[in-house]
Amino acid sequence: MGRKVYNRQFKMAAVQLVLEENLFVKEVAKELSIHPNTLYRWISEYEEYGESAYLSSLSVNGETLIIYKVLYCLLNETRNISERKRLLFSK
Repeated sequence: MGRKVYNRQFKMAAVQLVLEENLFVKEVAKELSIHPNTLYRWISEYEEYGESAYLSSLSVNGETLIIYKVLYCLLNETRNISERKRLLFSK
């Protein structure tokens, strides 16, 4: 059986229970059926990266982040062109 993978929302919620609700790591980890060391690691990642934590390779690899930003801009530009065409030809 492979390693369990948790999504960003789950990790953020777990970290917030400890940091904002002042619950104990051991208590939260037990309730969520995760190892306390896992939760400590998520907290460390959050404290280091803030809101960009848990974005997979994006928070680790700056080159990947740049590629995603370029793709995002290209997709937005394509959407804008499509919208302009629609408006132009709908008249």
